[in-house]
Amino acid sequence: MTSYNLVILPGDGIGPEVMAEVRKVMAWLSSNKDVSFNVHEDKIGGAAYDEYGVPFADSTLEKCRASHAVIMGSVGGPQWDNVPYDKRPEAGLLRARKELGLFANLRPALVFDALVDASTLKPEIVRGLDILIVRELTGGVYFGEPRGIEDLGHGERRGVNTQVYTTSEIKRVGRVAFELARKRNGRVTSCEKANVMESGKLWREDITALHKAEYGDVTLEHMYADNCAMQLLRNPRQFDVIVTDNLFGDILSDEAAMLTGSLGMLPSASLGSDDTPGLYEPVHGSAPDIAGQNKANPLATILSFSMALRYSLSRGDLADMIEKAVQNVLNAKIRTADIMADGCILASTSAMGDSLIKELDSGLAKAA
Repeated sequence: MTSYNLVILPGDGIGPEVMAEVRKVMAWLSSNKDVSFNVHEDKIGGAAYDEYGVPFADSTLEKCRASHAVIMGSVGGPQWDNVPYDKRPEAGLLRARKELGLFANLRPALVFDALVDASTLKPEIVRGLDILIVRELTGGVYFGEPRGIEDLGHGERRGVNTQVYTTSEIKRVGRVAFELARKRNGRVTSCEKANVMESGKLWREDITALHKAEYGDVTLEHMYADNCAMQLLRNPRQFDVIVTDNLFGDILSDEAAMLTGSLGMLPSASLGSDDTPGLYEPVHGSAPDIAGQNKANPLATILSFSMALRYSLSRGDLADMIEKAVQNVLNAKIRTADIMADGCILASTSAMGDSLIKELDSGLAKAA
């Protein structure tokens, strides 16, 4: 029996509801497999601001540092719109990423066969889609200096943000992309704007040098970020792993997410060095309009926990089991409201979680 220390941060809005379904999966694994979980629950975002006066407390950070992985729900809501910028719920997430040194964000864009008609693109374009976008998370224009808004006088102002990267920052996220590609289909597409940006030229040169020195077995293609945005709509299945900077990764990963038809199905992971815990969260937001109504789709958060099993706990076997169970539940036409379609069975948040547990039980019985 292997025991893992986990921190759960349900957050705001629908976060506590979807996290309750993750708890069910953890309990099932503890009862039926060779694992157990020591779970510490704490607050982040608006809930943390209400409790601690800050969106991510120092005490919470220390719990996270002592864990194997952190599973988060979502942050934000209209009740915190008027708090100071550095106290907003989203600032808590940014601090967590920064303090834990999480420099690589993994965003899968996977189309389940049962949901192929949910995409706004034609089924023949997205059927079988399985892309992984690796976004650099702690550098680039979001963190570069100088930054700010200055008064030039005479009613004129100037806003400044600096796009800046170093070789070490580029190569460390590049290694993540190449290593993941080795475990997938062996192809990496590196995206930047080397034609008009010096930082993009450095990015291309450093990724090329890394590939030549360490990853000759992986196929590398370079693509301008604007062309990548177009290609994601024209022929998304040409991609395997896409690696890109913070700004372009923010945009491209959201575009890729919508190819799948529902944000409620998409997990993500933020990873750092081998000795730091990963942070796992659904792509969707806190959805305050349906919070507390037992309507939210918990599958993205459950799949985020599956990514934690795969990438932080080295239990790909358990991750495969969960992902297969999700596929089977969808094949059985069980749907929450966000992915509801004609001829399907409408399920609440808790009912979707229960359906997944039944599928895990069924898989266990078949294996026996």
